Amino acid sequence: MDAQTIIARRVAKELRPGNLVNLGIGIPTLVANYVPQGLNVFFQSENGLIGTGPIPEQGMAHPLLTDAGGKPISALPGAATFDSAMSFGLIRGGHVDITVLGGLQVDGDGHLANWMIPGKMVPGMGGAMDLVSGARRVIVAMQHAARGKSKIVAKCNLPLTSARPVDLVVTDMAVIAFPGGKATLMETAPGLKVAEVLAITEAELAVPDNVPEMKL
Repeated sequence: MDAQTIIARRVAKELRPGNLVNLGIGIPTLVANYVPQGLNVFFQSENGLIGTGPIPEQGMAHPLLTDAGGKPISALPGAATFDSAMSFGLIRGGHVDITVLGGLQVDGDGHLANWMIPGKMVPGMGGAMDLVSGARRVIVAMQHAARGKSKIVAKCNLPLTSARPVDLVVTDMAVIAFPGGKATLMETAPGLKVAEVLAITEAELAVPDNVPEMKL
């Protein structure tokens, strides 16, 4: 199982019946493919759609149905479309139960940096600032390291997305939560030992007596 699949499948386990869920671009969009059978949730695309379905198969994409990053999405029966003002009214008004966002860095205090690499030509912050501030629960879905360097850092050296800490980080190696504001290792990926996760993680992690493997 590849890294992105591990992350998306584990994040999908966090969804609850009736949740309104915003999926950011990148890895988060894959979560829609792994919703447990029989679980009814509503996915919101930031650019104005509630009722997004799985990523369409090749050749089945509709040119007018895209996510906030311009990638093809599908719409389920009963889906609703609306303008950006309504979309951000939902986000800023606290009506989104869960947002799943990608990340460049998350630090030991749970702060997220996910919108800029200094000196590089990349898109701006977009709606991530509003989502981290307005969603009831914030989950970061990202790979644990890039080019062998930890993305779970002691302190972010990239611009922060929001002053509000995130609630959960799911990587291809671990699940990390922040009870009491302290980064805590909650689960390891299948086949990985706690020591292996700690060895590649820059931030200091609290380690409970029992750290189970992810159930995918």
